[in-house]
Amino acid sequence: MTRSRRLAKVALSGAVALTCALPITPAQAADAPVGTVRLSSEKRIEITYLWAGASGFQYRPTVGGSTTWVEYPDVVPPAHAGPDDLATGTDVVTTRSGSTVTQKHRSTGATATVTIPSGQAYKAAVGWSVLTQDTGGALHVLRAAADGTTTDVPVTGLPTGAQITAYVTGGSVRSLAVVHALDGTTSVGLVDLADGAFRTYVTGLRADSDVVFNDRWLVADWKAIRVDAESGTQPTAVTGLPGRLEAVVGDQVLAGKPDFLPAGTQPALNARSLVTGAVSTVLTPSFGGIGPTLDGGALATAGPSSLDWNVHRITPTEDGGAATEKVARIQPSPTGVDGLALAGGELFLFGRTTGGGYPRFNSFQLDATGRPTGQQTPRSPALSEVTCLTGDAACPQLEALGDGRVAYLWTNAEGREFVANVGLDATGTRTEPMDDAGGRIPGGTGRYVLYNGGSGTQKVVDFPSGTTDGETTLSRPRTAAAVWGQVMWTPGSTQGSVVGKHLKTGQTLATVATGAPCAPTDIQAVNTWLYWSCGGNAGIYDRAANRSITVPADNGPARLADGFLLRENRTTHELLLTDFHTGTAATRTLVKLPTADQNAGGSNGRWAVDRFGGHIAYLNGTYGEVSIVPSGVPASALAQMESQTDAVPGGPTKANPWQPVWQLNKPATWTLTLSNSSGTVVRTLTGSTKGAAVRAAWDGYWGDGRRVTGTYTWKLTAEPRDNAGSALTTTGTTTVN
Repeated sequence: MTRSRRLAKVALSGAVALTCALPITPAQAADAPVGTVRLSSEKRIEITYLWAGASGFQYRPTVGGSTTWVEYPDVVPPAHAGPDDLATGTDVVTTRSGSTVTQKHRSTGATATVTIPSGQAYKAAVGWSVLTQDTGGALHVLRAAADGTTTDVPVTGLPTGAQITAYVTGGSVRSLAVVHALDGTTSVGLVDLADGAFRTYVTGLRADSDVVFNDRWLVADWKAIRVDAESGTQPTAVTGLPGRLEAVVGDQVLAGKPDFLPAGTQPALNARSLVTGAVSTVLTPSFGGIGPTLDGGALATAGPSSLDWNVHRITPTEDGGAATEKVARIQPSPTGVDGLALAGGELFLFGRTTGGGYPRFNSFQLDATGRPTGQQTPRSPALSEVTCLTGDAACPQLEALGDGRVAYLWTNAEGREFVANVGLDATGTRTEPMDDAGGRIPGGTGRYVLYNGGSGTQKVVDFPSGTTDGETTLSRPRTAAAVWGQVMWTPGSTQGSVVGKHLKTGQTLATVATGAPCAPTDIQAVNTWLYWSCGGNAGIYDRAANRSITVPADNGPARLADGFLLRENRTTHELLLTDFHTGTAATRTLVKLPTADQNAGGSNGRWAVDRFGGHIAYLNGTYGEVSIVPSGVPASALAQMESQTDAVPGGPTKANPWQPVWQLNKPATWTLTLSNSSGTVVRTLTGSTKGAAVRAAWDGYWGDGRRVTGTYTWKLTAEPRDNAGSALTTTGTTTVN
C-alpha cells in the first residue's frame, strides 16, 4: 500500500493533537550520552492558579498535567500574626473537608481551624476569612479564635430579597465581592471581612460581567469606582482596553485575552490607569493564566513561544504603574519525533510542533563535544499532514546536507513527487519536481541531493543557494550511488570497481578497485572513505591510504560516517559502531535501542549519525526525547568539499551582496578578508559555519564606508571547531563594478 506525503505550507489554526507515549523499554546506553533534547510543541500551555499569595503560588495546566508550587525569589512574606490580623492572610492557604476549614500560613507553618456551624454552607474563603450562607439566605464571616473556637460575624447591608449569583475573590484579603440580583437588576458589592459590612458599588451589570478589585478599586462590567468613595458616588466607564478584565494592581486595571485579534498581531496584557487614563502594554504575547494575587498584585503567563513561556509577577510601583518579573518557566509539552537527522553539529527533528498541530523541522545546535547549546529552533515553515510509504524509516524521507539545510520528499495533492529543501530560515521551502513516485533519498551533501525514483530512475538535484528552487542536473538508470561534495560515486564497468565523476563537469576523477567480489548494491562516501556492500559482504576503501578494510555485513541498515560505520541490528535492537579509521575494523555496542519502534525504524527513523563531525543521535524511549553520544573516533582534517564564489553580475550591492558558500567537511569558525589591488585589507568578515558550510555576504563596501570599483582578492581562513588538525586557507578574486 502506498500513502502519499503532503508537505505544503498551511495556516496555523486549531489545537495541537498530541500522540500518547508508547509503552516501550528505554534505550540502554553503553556509552553515556553527553546530552538529551526534547522535541516540544510550540503551542503555549494555559494554566490555572489554585492559590496565589505573598510567598508564591500554585498552578496546574488547564488541560491535564500535575500541580506545581512556586516560591517567589527574594521575597520576604508577612510574618504570622494570627487570624485577627487580616493583612497576614495574604500568605494563607485554605483546605476544606466537610464542615472543617484548615488554614495554614505558608511561611511559618502556623495553622488555624474554622468549624462551619450546623445550618451554614461554605461559599468562599480568602486569607483568614471564610464566607458562609445560612438556610435563611444570610451571609456570615467566620474566623478562627485564639481559644480554638470559631467567631461568627453576620454580614449586614445586603439588600433584602437579593439573590446571590456569584462570589468573587480578588486582590485583597480584606474584602470579597458578592454579585446579586434584585428585581431583575444585577449588582455587585464588597463584604468588608473585618466587620461584615456589605456595600453595593455597581448596578445594572450584565449577568456574565467580569469583576476585579483590590483594596483601592472595584471594576465591574467596565465601570470603575474607588472602594473608599463616598456613598452615592457613581462609577466611571473604563474604555480603550481590548479583552476581558483580569485584575487591578495599584491604580492599574489589567485586561487581556481578547476575543478577536487583527491578523498578524499577538494577544497582549494591557493596562489603563484609573487615575490618569493612560493605556500601556504590560506583557506581550500574553494570554491564559492571568489572575489577581491575594497581596494586591497579579500573575500572568507571557513569552515569545512555548519554549520561553513564563509566569510573570505583576506588582504596583510607587508612581502608580505596574512592574513585571519572571518567576517561573512553564515547561512545554513534548511531542513525538517522526524523523531525525544530524549534520555539521546540527540535530534536526521532524514532528508536530506548531501551534496548530502541524509538523515542521526544528533543530538543536550541538557543541564540538555533542552537547546541546541552545533551545529548539524552527527551521521550516509549518507543513501539512504527513504520511509516508509503507516501510519508510523516517516520515518523510529526509537527509541533512551539512550546510544548514535538510532535503526531504514531498507529494502534492495531485500525487506529484518533489525533492524539497529547507533549513536556512523558518519560512522558505525550495522544491524540484521528480515526475516519479515511491522515491527515496539515499544521500546528499551541501547543494546536491540524490534521488532514487520508484520507476528505476536516479536523479541528482542541485540546490545551489538558499534562495532558489532546485534543478535536476543528472538523470540516469538507478544503481547504487553516493554523493559527497561535488563528486558522485557509482559502480564501474569491472567487478568491485567504483567510479567518481565530477557533478559540474561530468569528468571522471577516479576509478577505485575496492576489492569487492561483486557489483556493489550500496555505496556511501564520506571524505576519503568509500563504503560498499553486496549480499553478505561489505567493506571500506580508504582512498587516502589506498587500502581495503573488511567490515561486518548483515541485514540491518548501515550508515557510513567519518572513520566509522554505524549499523542497527533489528533483532537485538543494538546500535553497533565499527571503528576502522586505523585500518583495522573493531566493533562495539554503542546503545541498545528501545524494544519497540516509535517510528518505522532505521537510520533517520530511530537514529542518525553526523557525517560532518561524528556524533550520533537516537530516540531513547522517552516520548519526544533524543540522546546524543560522541563516536569517540577522531575526525578527518578540515577540508573543502565544494565552493560557490562566482562574482555577482553587475557587482555586489547592499540589496544584492556577494554571497559565497564554501562547503567544508566539518564545523569551523572563519575569517574572510577582502583586499584591494595594492594588497590592503579593506574589509574583514568573521563567523561560524552553518552546519559545515561557510556562508558569507559582502556588499562591496570597505570597512570605512567607501566603495571603490575593481578586482578584490578574498582570503578565507577556517579553523576547525573541534581543534583537530590544521586550519584551512583558500583564496580567489571577485569584482566590484
